[in-house]
Amino acid sequence: MTDKKSIQHTHDHELTHSMVHYLLTIHKLKEKNGYARVTDIAREMHLTKGSVSTAVNNLQKRDLVIEDESKFLSLSPQGHKEVHAILSSRTLLFYFLKDFVGVSEDAAHKDSCLMEHLLSEETREKFFRFMKQMSSDPKSLSVDTTLNLSKYNSSDEFLESQTGDTYLGKMDE
Repeated sequence: MTDKKSIQHTHDHELTHSMVHYLLTIHKLKEKNGYARVTDIAREMHLTKGSVSTAVNNLQKRDLVIEDESKFLSLSPQGHKEVHAILSSRTLLFYFLKDFVGVSEDAAHKDSCLMEHLLSEETREKFFRFMKQMSSDPKSLSVDTTLNLSKYNSSDEFLESQTGDTYLGKMDE
């Protein structure tokens, strides 16, 4: 049985939905361009540079974002860890809602985006195991999904592999 005190949700660290979008945008820009600046984040998120600067300062105080002497932003090791956890949760939630529950792709995208940062590590692990079993075990009620979890030995391996998914490009709401 899990000790209730050991269950950590992202919101336990006071990471808001908005902060998650900043982290994901920094990650996306770094992957796409090799760099992220306040200007780039503002353009990508359709916000003012002042709003982005305030949010980035808040993320720096939480040791999630690092700014170098040239004003280029990157995720700290903890920020990178948070992004991988968020992407893993979002990916699992998206495919669970779309392929297992049967909601529309649009609803699955919106709902997974709203829930991604609220899942505990334990729930993410259980989702992974359940979805892997349901989609790959011929004895189970096999589910037709495009998410191939059978190539991962563990949820940690899945978490580390997360860079996003094709639908994750829609991070502008």
